[in-house]
Amino acid sequence: MEITEVKVFPVNEEKLKAYVTIILDNCFVVRDLKVIHGNTGLFVAMPSKRRKDGVFKDIAHPLNQSTRTHMEKQILEAYLAEIRRGAPQGGSAEDAERQQDSGHHE
Repeated sequence: MEITEVKVFPVNEEKLKAYVTIILDNCFVVRDLKVIHGNTGLFVAMPSKRRKDGVFKDIAHPLNQSTRTHMEKQILEAYLAEIRRGAPQGGSAEDAERQQDSGHHE
């Protein structure tokens, strides 16, 4: 499995730095990954949903650490490249979500 495309949607929030959409093998899209600035630096949070008990649960995630590390490296490289390119930072998470939703709908 290969990440064939990474789309970064920067946001201007304290901890949340960007929403990310990835495409796997040119045929499967995963939306709502997040680049987060945590206590130890940047990391990628997988798409999640709040359960009835209030706990967030990943709805899509790597099954092993080597896949997670590989994905995170590629996603963070794309995020940093987007920031270096001077991409406009969306005013809010809602703006980034709207922009992200207007993407691929195959």
